[in-house]
Amino acid sequence: MPITNKSKTSANKDRNTIFFNFLIPIIVIFLSNIIQNLCLTMQNSEVFILAIESSCDDTAAAVLKNDIVLSNVVANQLIHNQYGGVVPELASRAHQQNIVPVIDAALKKAAVNREQLAAIAFTQGPGLMGSLLVGSSFAKSLAMALKIPLIAVNHMQAHILAHFIDEIGFEKPTFPFLALTISGGHTQIVKVNHFFDMEIIGETTDDAVGEAFDKSAKILGLPYPGGPLIDKYAQLGNPKAFAFTKPKVPGLDFSFSGLKTAILYFIQKKTLENPNFISENLNDICASIQNTIIEILMEKIKMAVAQTGINKIAIGGGVSANSGIRTTLKSGEQKYGWRTYIPKFEYTTDNAAMIGIVGYHKFLTQKFETTSVVSKSRILF
Repeated sequence: MPITNKSKTSANKDRNTIFFNFLIPIIVIFLSNIIQNLCLTMQNSEVFILAIESSCDDTAAAVLKNDIVLSNVVANQLIHNQYGGVVPELASRAHQQNIVPVIDAALKKAAVNREQLAAIAFTQGPGLMGSLLVGSSFAKSLAMALKIPLIAVNHMQAHILAHFIDEIGFEKPTFPFLALTISGGHTQIVKVNHFFDMEIIGETTDDAVGEAFDKSAKILGLPYPGGPLIDKYAQLGNPKAFAFTKPKVPGLDFSFSGLKTAILYFIQKKTLENPNFISENLNDICASIQNTIIEILMEKIKMAVAQTGINKIAIGGGVSANSGIRTTLKSGEQKYGWRTYIPKFEYTTDNAAMIGIVGYHKFLTQKFETTSVVSKSRILF
């Protein structure tokens, strides 16, 4: 029987199919090995990252060599103290004044030249839009000028991944772990499966824990920022002196709006009875407020551990600097059998080192952005 063109074509297709089915897996394995070796090479080489943080009222810059912080410079904006809170317009103007000297100081302190930089990482969000734009615009311009990659960073992820900065005396958590991120704008419990595999399993339904601290301080007539002052006076008071009703929120979510209202009504009632009530009982009031907030956080953490089976807790965010929260979580290691990870104090409040560590891990996986990337006041986690 003669071989037709049709049968020849069919035979060729069969051979090509067999060939590609055999070849493609080999190519995939080969490329995977190349990528893994490249990542290992990057990890073993010196990768210098310049990081910029400008999400709120602190202008910060840091230089990292791989996961080691060489410099971490922060310029605070004291102008907001007289207004009892951050004024967005004033914050963005202050960032414009501070960003060049802060970056210059970070590079000089690290003894790193711009030509040595491998990439620039910046805070994309969340935060105040005007403040974010100052940092992102500068980062884009410098990355273009130096012809190096640009890396966008989620501010809240950075608070979590700050634990992976290489610091003597500080242990890095292993995956998976639970992260309690507490700040002036956020209160979250996050299940962290890997560097960029995170899931929010609980969050505030209204106000953040940092706002609860600051607003309570304002009610007491304390200057802004009041959260650290409540912590200071709480250490001298009786945490059981006064009782405040804790909000009942289902699941792992939080609520602090009702607590602020309860504290306001309590202070108003007591000062009507005794005009000197606050001054005579300041330490006990602060201790009671702080104790109530800590109990709320601890109840949810215990619930999260029970639900997930994960007994490793890492804290992050500005409020994680609170001594009462740190002590209570640490004491829970003996009481509840969990492991607590607390970052170095300077990496708890807004800083650029935490932006840099995220930038480093994104650099290893080549997660780069173009200059078309936009800042976002709210950003998907």
